[in-house]
Amino acid sequence: MLSVRLLGLFFFLLLGGGQCQGSESTLSPHHPEGETFSPGADSLSFPWSRVRLPRYIVPLHYRLLLHPNLTKLSYTGSVQIQVDVQNNTNWVVLHSKGLQISSATILDENLAHLSDKVPVLPVLHNPSHEQIGIFSPRVLSSGQKYFLYIEFAAELADGFYGFYRSSYTSSTGETRTLASTHFEPTSARMAFPCFDEPSFKASFSVRLRRSPEFISLSNMPVMETVELADGLMEDQFAESVKMSTYLVAFVVCDFKSVTGTTSSGVQVSIYAAPEKWLQTHYALEVAVKMLDFYEDYFNIKYPLPKQDLIAIPDFQSGAMENWGLTTYRETSLLFDPHTSSISDRLWVTMVIGHELAHQWFGNLVTMKWWNDIWLNEGFARYMEYISVEATYPDLKVEEYLLHTCFAAVGLDSLNSSRPISSPAENPTQIKEMFDTVSYDKGACILHMLRHFLSDNVFQSGIVRYLRKYSYSNAHNQDLWESLGNTCSEEDFTSGKHCYSSGQAAKSAYLFAGEHLDLKAMMNTWTLQKGLPLVTVTRKGRRLLLKQERFLRTVAPTDPLWPSLQDGYTHYVSMTFITQPSFLFLTVCCRHCFSDSIDVGEEVGWVKVNADMTGYYVVHYEDEGWDVMSKLLRYNHTALSYKDRTHLIHNSVQLVTAGYLSLDKALDLISYLTHETHTVPFLQGLGFLESIYHMTEKRDEPDLTRNFRTYILQFARAVIDGQTWSDDGSMSERRLRSEVLLLACYLEDPPCVEQARLLFNHWLQSNGTLSLPTDVAETVYSVGAQDDRGWDSLLHAYKTSISEAQKSKFLFALTSSRDPAKLHRLLQLGLEGRVIRTQDLSHLILMVSRNSRGHYLAWDLVKKNWDTLVQKFQLGSFCIRHIIVGTTGQFSSPEDLADVRLFFDSIQEQASQMRVTQIALDNVQKNVRWVQRNLEPLKKWLTQQIK
Repeated sequence: MLSVRLLGLFFFLLLGGGQCQGSESTLSPHHPEGETFSPGADSLSFPWSRVRLPRYIVPLHYRLLLHPNLTKLSYTGSVQIQVDVQNNTNWVVLHSKGLQISSATILDENLAHLSDKVPVLPVLHNPSHEQIGIFSPRVLSSGQKYFLYIEFAAELADGFYGFYRSSYTSSTGETRTLASTHFEPTSARMAFPCFDEPSFKASFSVRLRRSPEFISLSNMPVMETVELADGLMEDQFAESVKMSTYLVAFVVCDFKSVTGTTSSGVQVSIYAAPEKWLQTHYALEVAVKMLDFYEDYFNIKYPLPKQDLIAIPDFQSGAMENWGLTTYRETSLLFDPHTSSISDRLWVTMVIGHELAHQWFGNLVTMKWWNDIWLNEGFARYMEYISVEATYPDLKVEEYLLHTCFAAVGLDSLNSSRPISSPAENPTQIKEMFDTVSYDKGACILHMLRHFLSDNVFQSGIVRYLRKYSYSNAHNQDLWESLGNTCSEEDFTSGKHCYSSGQAAKSAYLFAGEHLDLKAMMNTWTLQKGLPLVTVTRKGRRLLLKQERFLRTVAPTDPLWPSLQDGYTHYVSMTFITQPSFLFLTVCCRHCFSDSIDVGEEVGWVKVNADMTGYYVVHYEDEGWDVMSKLLRYNHTALSYKDRTHLIHNSVQLVTAGYLSLDKALDLISYLTHETHTVPFLQGLGFLESIYHMTEKRDEPDLTRNFRTYILQFARAVIDGQTWSDDGSMSERRLRSEVLLLACYLEDPPCVEQARLLFNHWLQSNGTLSLPTDVAETVYSVGAQDDRGWDSLLHAYKTSISEAQKSKFLFALTSSRDPAKLHRLLQLGLEGRVIRTQDLSHLILMVSRNSRGHYLAWDLVKKNWDTLVQKFQLGSFCIRHIIVGTTGQFSSPEDLADVRLFFDSIQEQASQMRVTQIALDNVQKNVRWVQRNLEPLKKWLTQQIK
């Protein structure tokens, strides 16, 4: 529905606390004398029908003035936008959502009204597209520049998008309010009228009005603070660099900060609530190191004079890369040495590395449209690993990259996956683009490409890309062009491509005489969904290779199989490691898999996809898996820990897809009783744990008991070798944390006894005892199993000022076997006072993982669906997290029918989201797994525990 309003123009700003005195001369237009033209309201209709804005008006500069009233929880503002008109028109169409526009006018370059008598211009609204249209009685001429001036007001949003309110409780028990922003992807329009698309880059001059007890922050440093007549302060910020609207940010709060300086002179500050100021120092150290690293790696100076990082008490995602003012969930920025674990430290380090990588990938160079958001997020995810490995090698971050790729495979092997570069038009579709495909698959194909090109060529190519598209926008093909055309004096060229002689010697760009086009290669990875399954068959001295699409939801015997396979081939970078150990590399074109590779008669075994640098699954046909199992059993160190982990992962995936029997996968991981490296051991243990969690949610008490016995028997030596401390390397501490948590969950008597002893000591100290952070979650979880312990943990959760510690308390509370307690937690999450709304989706997920809570969580979602959508917005990460999390371990036909029935009941919303089909695919996959593997699992277990 369209509405038309003729709005009065006021040349003063109505503020939340009354009229605000102050100079507006640079924003307020001059009134010329002359003729008045006023079209009737009924004579106008909205001039634009598309979701995306017209391209004929381009913003150049915004002058934005805002005054949030933190008492009334509202704000008023004005914006003057300089625009460049590229076609004659009477209309300006831009974005606005939920704003009360009190006036709008268009001025010429001298700030004079275009209409003589009527500065009041009609504003039409198209709420379905979140757009407004402003009508000019006089034609706006092509090639001319104009000023659009709008005054507006709104409530500070109750949620996590736009200009929204947040709060925290001070040490004296007082509730303190702040105002913060989160605009990505399409919420700048909720804060001020703007051209809210990534390619409409412009510069911004921001002014914020506040009471003296607060401070204000924005992308740029404050240039001047002016005291106004009514006692308010106005902070005037320096003009920004050219950037997209989703990167604009401002905060009004009473936080404290700690500040440092990079080697190039950039001022770095960490802001947090005053009571949490002591938890900011580690983040400062990391941020300074990271900015220095990125300036060196990208060979491009950070372009702003400062970088602020601020912990917001209410924040839906992990963090946001606003240029010069990155915002974070408190758990993603704050580190308390007394209560934060080594995993918490790694998380904070990686999140900061991610957001600061965005200052180049995403901010300096931005995707042209949201279909290529992976150019931002895939790069930032991959740079987490590169940056942390360089700056904090003790954190062993490289051990986690495999799991990023495993997560990508988990989604990409469902038919409901999507191409990395996918169409996305409306806000719901755009929000869904921020998913595992963009982040994790994007990172993994970059990792594959880096190894294919070599580190130096990859690095020089992305520097070329960043330099060429600085302060502008790019798409997929621009990246491939930059990477494929990076030439040095030592390189040679072939056509328009250049390669190093070292790579040519490895045949990296040539196979079977075919010249490889990098764009053509990478298009197979970004423009089609899914990933390859490479089947390897050993025939004497030769390896036969076959490529097909890897799917876990449809079997080759299914009638749909041929249509799902048609056209799905990739350029695959093939790497092998053999006995005697040597590595060789080739590249197979899309259609050369009918060929074979000569590996020699003397080679006893061949492991394909060395260190999983390639993004594909490998199946060893005939006796191939038996050969791999034997190798692991008798000489597992012949392979790297990454190769061992990769074999475990691939075997498990192939069981689900129906290519490999369950007993062969279980036999393969049985070697882990001799494994000394954390990563493959936890990969195998995680497989057993996932099966256990699925079986315990079924009415199979004998199976559950037998499987519990087997897991404890399997991991006995590792469990007994753990200490209840924070000693050791990153890998050792990670192993301790995960193994002891599982052992106590499985009610291993020695584990439970020690955890209960430590918990009682903690209780006797009234919560003042500092437990070893590696085992605190385990200790609290054991303590939560009785009424006194659970109540004490809930009280501690309410009073703790450490978000890292609170997350451990909440995890423990959700481990209770008492459904009444789990129901109480869910209700507290819905209320949003004791348990913040930002934590609700994670709370629901944790309860759903509990065998006593998974139906409780699912029922809550069904009964409170509209409330959840109102809190988090359709298509958001939290909504997707809730849907997939609550249905992820359903494994019966009855569960599948129930999920379908619910999605049918919300058909209008479900049809807008890809995640509903992902959830259905997951449940269907689980149902098939149980039908195929439950009886074999019972037989196998019976043999193992005799």
